[in-house]
Amino acid sequence: MYHFILTDGYLLFVPCEIAVHRTDALCKSEGEEIFRWTGNQCVKSGTTNRSVGLWVYRAVSQSVAAGDTAMEWSLERVRELVAGGMQSMRECESSAVGTAFCLLLLFVWYCYRVGREHSAPTLRGGYSADPGRGGGGGGGALISPEVGGRGKGRQAACAEEQNGFAYCHSPECFRCVHAGEGLNQRLYHSLQDYAKRYTWAGMGRVHKGVRDQGRYLSSRPSIQKPEVFFLPDLPSAPFFSREAQKHDVELLERSFPALLAEFESVYHHAPARAGSSLPPGWKANSTPHGQWWTFYLVNQGTPLALNARRCPRAWRVLGQLRTFIANNVFGNACFSVLSPGALISEHYGPTNVRLRCHLGVRVPSGCELVVGGEPQCWSEGSCLLFDDSFLHTAFHEGSAEDGPRVVFMVDLWHPNVAAAERQALDYIFTPGR
Repeated sequence: MYHFILTDGYLLFVPCEIAVHRTDALCKSEGEEIFRWTGNQCVKSGTTNRSVGLWVYRAVSQSVAAGDTAMEWSLERVRELVAGGMQSMRECESSAVGTAFCLLLLFVWYCYRVGREHSAPTLRGGYSADPGRGGGGGGGALISPEVGGRGKGRQAACAEEQNGFAYCHSPECFRCVHAGEGLNQRLYHSLQDYAKRYTWAGMGRVHKGVRDQGRYLSSRPSIQKPEVFFLPDLPSAPFFSREAQKHDVELLERSFPALLAEFESVYHHAPARAGSSLPPGWKANSTPHGQWWTFYLVNQGTPLALNARRCPRAWRVLGQLRTFIANNVFGNACFSVLSPGALISEHYGPTNVRLRCHLGVRVPSGCELVVGGEPQCWSEGSCLLFDDSFLHTAFHEGSAEDGPRVVFMVDLWHPNVAAAERQALDYIFTPGR
């Protein structure tokens, strides 16, 4: 059997019984055939005698022996390298563990910072986003009001409760400032920041609304004209069926006895404006006739800790609502009191992304709510859902013997605002942004 040897560009047929290796020697005599590779072709270039095969056999035998020795040396060298590497690892084990531990601490710190600063924002002062309810940005989980009173929220609460008979003059109040070009620019920058940190997915309507906010607000018909933010392509009507937020409506109605009891515990017949200040926690609102007082648990996204501690059951009810706007300036929760003869002037709410829910607590005769030209009457223990971006008013035409009209008011998400949109709006309209 012939084997091949490639030597100096020649292909040599060698009669050997072993696998051959390349050799640099070549004898040109008569005998075996020699071929030379030219391009892609093998060309016969001469012959040798059989002695060439014997010489090649000896050369190959010597080459194989040398290869075996080299292989043994290489394996020994590999063993030495592996052993040395393992020894180095043992010597550096303590420092490696220390380095890994430091890296782990840095990673945990980074996650904490990112989660605190850039996650879907939580309502300052006592709420945290509850992903298990209603999707991102849906409901909120209330924590202890002891915690909720820190920082700016506590200062605002204390100022309201100490001053009592104080009206809203805050430049940050979304109900008291006019939406101008500066506000539109801030909203757009906030949306861009949110999209960079999270995603643009599902932001079509929000982007459209923020981009064209000035046009929407100026071109809206007079019956519905939100003062701050209008989300386009959102179904609207003055009043909504209780089925729109069935879970939260039923929860509030089941909680009616507890809410009534807590109202009784914090309510005192407030004096006239010419008299002394209001009882702690109550706020007077401007009306052309009569008196309108509110006792806020959450005011424009900020919990009032002192009030919350006085109404622990109402606070827990808020925490159980799936669609309560807990994390942005459009969210409020309060007891609202109208005295006999009081009239709330016609006005618009700040946005159409929410539904305002009124649970009747005390409802004498002669009380009425008019939204978008449609009148409705409250009923004790029952909820009314309405879109307060429509022009609306309320009045109490009863006598002094009838007593005040009282509702527990909470702001819920519009049912057609998607979870991704809620999360983005929470970020854009974070209190204090």
